[in-house]
Amino acid sequence: MANCIRCGRQLPGLSFGKKICQWCRQHEAYQRGEVAEDARQPVMRTPWVRRGESTISLTQVIFGICAAVFLGMALASGEPIAFLNPMHEFSGYEIMHWGANIGLLTMSGEWWRLLTCVFVHGSLLHIGFNMWCLWNLGALCESLYGTWTYASIYLLCGIGSSLVSAAWSPYRPSVGASGAIFGLAGALIAAFKLGEFSVPRSALQGTLRSLGAFVVYNLVFGFAMPGIDNAAHIGGLITGLIAGALIALIAPQQQQIPRRAAILLAVTLALAGGAIGLARYYGLPLQLRRIHFAETSSVLRTPRRPHPPQL
Repeated sequence: MANCIRCGRQLPGLSFGKKICQWCRQHEAYQRGEVAEDARQPVMRTPWVRRGESTISLTQVIFGICAAVFLGMALASGEPIAFLNPMHEFSGYEIMHWGANIGLLTMSGEWWRLLTCVFVHGSLLHIGFNMWCLWNLGALCESLYGTWTYASIYLLCGIGSSLVSAAWSPYRPSVGASGAIFGLAGALIAAFKLGEFSVPRSALQGTLRSLGAFVVYNLVFGFAMPGIDNAAHIGGLITGLIAGALIALIAPQQQQIPRRAAILLAVTLALAGGAIGLARYYGLPLQLRRIHFAETSSVLRTPRRPHPPQL
């Protein structure tokens, strides 16, 4: 069946030659003043409503994983009550033990930290703010992209944010879902801007303004406040913009699975290439292994200088 070129709703069967649905025709007539204000508007399913059978969304699953990790960290700390204080933070050793992204450890072989850090948070305030943002942006992104594309974008943006963070501050531990959430915002901005999802212009402009305000406010806040990893935010945002733009231009429909898979594979390979280049820049061997505790102190204390550029 064909879809409406205005809003993406599915047109009824045998709609030969028709490109605009009944909802959009009446909506446009109303905007031109041709329809009375009290006229009944046809009720039609919006194209961004989730159609999955499962009552549990992937956004809820991610939320649950982050909450479970935070609870496990609080219980393992020996003082779980202390973490009811929103400002009480885990120690550097605790977040490192639970998978924080520490550039030199990550690039020395513990590459899984690029992803595990996305599910670790440093305080109740940290996880509370991130999960609030995830609940709103994640639900919109999941309903628009579909579950598996949304999951891929989220994880790839998390890895992209971690790579930029490791490159910018290789000795500084970084945790949190904010880089991946910025990636979701970037993907949505690219999608709406490039016209992947046909929605009424007023709703489109409002959504873009909200997303733009979210990005600008949080970046400014990150630069103004100490302890916020804005490098991760920028890395996630750029990864999301690129992934969202490629999907919007090449595979805008959820049914275009092979094209979307190829796009996401290309982004994955680009991130892998970035990780390899980053390790070589810092003069670290390419390997995949867990570093023993004795080596951890040595790696964190020993500065690794990049090789001088070859002219």
